[in-house]
Amino acid sequence: MPAPRPPTQHGLAIALVLGLLLSGCKSSSADSTTDGQTIVNKGSDTIVNLALAWAEAYHQVEPQVSISVTGGGSGTGIAALINGTVDLANASRQIKPEELQAAQANGFSPVEFVVARDAIAIIVNPDNPVEQLTIGQLSDIYSGKIFNWSEVGGEDRPIVKLSRETNSGTHVYFLEQVLRRGDSEDKTLFSPDTLLLPSSEGITAEVRDNPNAIGYDGLGYVTPDVKVIAVAAELSGPFVLPSGTTVNNGQYPIARDLYMYSADQPTGRVLKYLNWILGPEAQRIVSELGFVPTSS
Repeated sequence: MPAPRPPTQHGLAIALVLGLLLSGCKSSSADSTTDGQTIVNKGSDTIVNLALAWAEAYHQVEPQVSISVTGGGSGTGIAALINGTVDLANASRQIKPEELQAAQANGFSPVEFVVARDAIAIIVNPDNPVEQLTIGQLSDIYSGKIFNWSEVGGEDRPIVKLSRETNSGTHVYFLEQVLRRGDSEDKTLFSPDTLLLPSSEGITAEVRDNPNAIGYDGLGYVTPDVKVIAVAAELSGPFVLPSGTTVNNGQYPIARDLYMYSADQPTGRVLKYLNWILGPEAQRIVSELGFVPTSS
């Protein structure tokens, strides 16, 4: 059985859906499936491609079980968990205290599972000469204190800042751990001229086409046609590129766990699916998609 962790007290605009449905299944609601063999899974857009791959692979292992996977953002998934309309919520951030309280008010006791790890890669256009940035410089760029690439060793060009939308767990994590540098008392916000995009793929596409742009994406979404920046916690270094190795050895400073939440202690088909996700076959898919396995 996977080892559940109780939630701590800190914390695609277009939905992607996989319906591996049997002929007897008429509903995607967690409460109204006709054969009791559907698992409804919703949330983080960072995780959605991984969750889709897991669902497809698991259907080969357990053909009688149908997995319905939908994106929409971590907040959307957790909201659905609170409302009792999903079996599992995907999140690229931890559940917030107010979300936990809302779940408890509805009679649920969410249980947290770390299903993979991820690095948030800082990406720029390949023609950008900048090779490295510190967390402080990233904070100053995204909060609007640094607005020209020449201030960080680049050309005299305005910086175009790209971010995920506010419902994204990646947005929340980047705000808390980069803009605010992990300080819970810091109230730094994204500069109003930051462009909010609904998907990781959208950020990658804009960076590829715009020589002035900077963005951030989960490592699994980075493509060869963008440039990844080395990041350091301090100006003295070391400056480190994101990879499975640098995530697991703690060298890359913008790394995080990826989560699934069940509304209560999982049982039956949901427990069996979670056990499979944490096993070698599913964790091999984690590596294949550019994320970091929990067991590595």
